[in-house]
Amino acid sequence: MAPPVSSLSPMASSPIPSPQLPKPSRRTVAVAPCSSASSSPSTTSSPPCHAAAPQAASAGRRGMLALGAGFLASAALLGPAGDAGATRIEYYATVGDKLCDLNLVKSGLAYCDVEVGTGAQPPRGELINVHYTARFPDGTVFDSTYKRGRPLTMRIGAGKILRGLEQGISGGGGVPPMLVGGKRKLMIPATLAYGPEPAGCFSGDCNIPGNSTLLYDLFLVGIYK
Repeated sequence: MAPPVSSLSPMASSPIPSPQLPKPSRRTVAVAPCSSASSSPSTTSSPPCHAAAPQAASAGRRGMLALGAGFLASAALLGPAGDAGATRIEYYATVGDKLCDLNLVKSGLAYCDVEVGTGAQPPRGELINVHYTARFPDGTVFDSTYKRGRPLTMRIGAGKILRGLEQGISGGGGVPPMLVGGKRKLMIPATLAYGPEPAGCFSGDCNIPGNSTLLYDLFLVGIYK
C-alpha cells in the first residue's frame, strides 16, 4: 500500500563507521647457529655458515612478504570505507533539493515540481538525458545515476520505461510535461512500476520487492544529441 501523500523529506545521512583493521601477524623466525668453515661435519649438526646465510635471507624475505600482505589487507579494508563516504554523497545528491507538496492524480501517480525547467519540452519518441535518485518510501536508495557519475539516456513515448516515469516526465492525465532543466519528485505506485513481481534480480537476489512504491527525484538534463 502506498504511503499517505505528503512532502518528501530528504534522508538524513549518518556517519559510516570505519572497519576495524586486522593487525599484521608477527612470525618469529628461528635461525640455527652455524658452524665455522673449519668445523668437521661429523662433530656438529649445525649447518655451515655459507648455507645458513641464504636460509636467513629467505626467511627474512618471507617475513617481509607477510608484512606486505598485511599492509595490502589493511589497504583493501580502508578503500571501501573511503569509497563508501564518497558514494553516500553521490547517492544522495538530491537531498539538498527543496521540499514540495505532492499532487495526486487519477492514475495513482503523485508528483511535485522542485524547479520548473526553462528549456524545451522533449517530443515523444526522443531520447533524453535524465539524472535521478530512486528510493523506497523508507528512504533506502536502490539506484542513482549520481553514483555512476552520468545521466541515463532513455527514450520517452515508446513504452520502454516505467509507466509512472513516462507519465511523470512526458505528462498527461493531469500531470504537466517536464521541461529541460526541470527537477521533479515522483511517487510511483506499484501499479505504475513493477507490479507484484520483484525486479532488479541477479542470481536469485532481487533489488526491488514486488508491490513496491517507488520514489524518484528527477532532473531533466536535456535532449540527447
